[in-house]
Amino acid sequence: MSINQGDAYLRIDHVSKSFGTFEALTNVTLEIYAGEFVCFLGPSGCGKTTLLRAIAGLDIQTSGRIFQGGRDISALPPSQRDFGIVFQSYALFPNLSVADNVAYGLVSTRRPKAEVEGRVRELLTLVGLGGQEQKFPSQLSGGQQQRVALARALAMSPGLLLLDEPLSALDARVRQHLRSELKELQRKLKVTTIMVTHDQEEALAIADRIVVMNHGVIEQVGTPLDIYRHPGSAFVADFVGHMNFLPVERVAADRVRFGSFEFTAPVNGNQDATATLCVRPEDIQIRNVIPGQDNSLKATIDHMEFLGSFCRAELVVNGGRHLKADFSINAMRDLSLEPGQEILIALPADRLRLFRGDAHV
Repeated sequence: MSINQGDAYLRIDHVSKSFGTFEALTNVTLEIYAGEFVCFLGPSGCGKTTLLRAIAGLDIQTSGRIFQGGRDISALPPSQRDFGIVFQSYALFPNLSVADNVAYGLVSTRRPKAEVEGRVRELLTLVGLGGQEQKFPSQLSGGQQQRVALARALAMSPGLLLLDEPLSALDARVRQHLRSELKELQRKLKVTTIMVTHDQEEALAIADRIVVMNHGVIEQVGTPLDIYRHPGSAFVADFVGHMNFLPVERVAADRVRFGSFEFTAPVNGNQDATATLCVRPEDIQIRNVIPGQDNSLKATIDHMEFLGSFCRAELVVNGGRHLKADFSINAMRDLSLEPGQEILIALPADRLRLFRGDAHV
């Protein structure tokens, strides 16, 4: 999606949040643009939900300011902020019908009954629940309940949609289907959306940009492809996708040594004598590797795990170090790969990342 990055629609300016002596957020600064779908991604306890709640006014930040549409909302209660929110637990009223759940916020505005009913029908059709108005939450599946919660959040046409792990309570197949629907709906409505998730696949699949958080700070902000291909830290490299980490010593500006092997490595400002070299399993090359080729080394297949469209192999290199490599089913068949086999692999220099010290090694 192409985002007009003029003035930010939502601006988070040096926000910190403490709970007693525990600092959940530390000096967080971030800009989000109108119509953008942004995912806050990170492990449990990283601060992503705390940041979402600060934006909503549910937990006012300890310091810093938040601006929405040019308006300072830093100290405003939730009722005076322009957002709709969907929680993991759906938070539907069990004693109200689907229609009454969706209409709950509209009724308080004292709009004409016909207008409210029309808006409810429009929203339920939009989320694929047309004709379900008179059912109760207990009569719906988890995915349907989440659609009702989404329709309710959109009822007041908010400028900002906040989603707090909205799909995590659903089974894998429903979650995958609903995330596609959610992204399509967001594109159609062009509503600025922030979703909190710990599911990296979910974030990679639907976000325009991902905000990776850890220990109350932002580690990296970027498009899914940027985050995956060019992780800015060892933490991001490890958390998003699968990654191999190798301890290396620098022997020249663009050369590193791993045991008895030397590699051409990227020059990215890190000139430390010791470093960590990273390569993703799918980037390990096995086809058309010739002896003496730069960045090639011998490996022994220890064992393999069949994962449907590919196999993940555990390789032993350099006298005992283990590497994970993903091989296509075609490669498995064409090269007759099997455990115990010695093979020649290559680590393409343009797919390597280099980080300081011995992180994650």
